[in-house]
Amino acid sequence: MKIFITTTDNEYLETISFKNLDDIYEIFKQFSSMKVPLEAKIFSINESISSHQLSKFKNNFDDLNIHSLSICSNNRDTILAGKSLKIDSTFFKEQAIKDELLLIDSQKKDDIFHEGTVRSGERIFSNGNLCIVGDVNPGAIVSAKNNIYVWGKLLGIAFAGKDGNKNASISSLYLNPLQLRIADVIAIGPKDKPKNHYPEIALVDKQTINIKPYIIKT
Repeated sequence: MKIFITTTDNEYLETISFKNLDDIYEIFKQFSSMKVPLEAKIFSINESISSHQLSKFKNNFDDLNIHSLSICSNNRDTILAGKSLKIDSTFFKEQAIKDELLLIDSQKKDDIFHEGTVRSGERIFSNGNLCIVGDVNPGAIVSAKNNIYVWGKLLGIAFAGKDGNKNASISSLYLNPLQLRIADVIAIGPKDKPKNHYPEIALVDKQTINIKPYIIKT
């Protein structure tokens, strides 16, 4: 099974693969801080999902900002289970579902450039590098599989190296985050405001996140 997550403005966020619906709530906790409404679409091929599973799954959304849930499946029992719970459920042939998933994958952007403030409750994710020209406010979450560059104030949460890349880095003109994470290494932001007036970069060194002056090599 796969779940495709977008905002209601159809902005792509993430595609999540999973085997058991019972596991998905833990995965979705990463979206719990987002204030913008989200949409979730389940793609299921040759799998029978019971109404009991779907009901439990649907109830878990009460704590999240999921405003729309739909199902695409080639299994008639899954479709009937979805319809019994008034979930928008549509039967497709197997190849049609695979074609739709391929289309979604082709829409994924690698490096992302964002201009403007990332406000509290907002979340931006990149499958490559993420470059933000503007501030990342407290309560905002920015994440990337590779590096994060914030040409502004980084005051929220930043997660680089999401695919486990410990060589990833987080850079900012003003580095005062609530939390930094690179791969599986986490650091809480300092209580005091930075006294430095130059760009800084956060890197992993011996399983610890260290912050250094950002020197641009010429």
